[in-house]
Amino acid sequence: MARKETKLRIRIAFPTGHIGPGKIALLEQIQDIGSISGAAKEMDMTYRRAWHLLETVKTVLNEDVVETSVGGKSGGGASLTPVGKELIRLYREAEEGATQGAAPLLKKMDSLLKT
Repeated sequence: MARKETKLRIRIAFPTGHIGPGKIALLEQIQDIGSISGAAKEMDMTYRRAWHLLETVKTVLNEDVVETSVGGKSGGGASLTPVGKELIRLYREAEEGATQGAAPLLKKMDSLLKT
């Protein structure tokens, strides 16, 4: 079995709450799949849990990050608002910068792991 490298995971602390990798991954799944229930299923979580996470993001930013449409012939769906898309972009940019900056330290930490 191949050994995994040590990784940095970031969580952004806003004055009103936190947004981390799980909430960002959920937004990315919604963007890819076009459905909250589909994204929840893909991430092995309940629709209720996904909805709760989205409500948390909305509370933190005081802004909707997902728009939903009610079902019908073509079924319902969900898409990200411009704020939701920008949140993903900025989070991934921060994550990349932090990872690059911490790379030498992560390599040293990785060497501490027993094989």
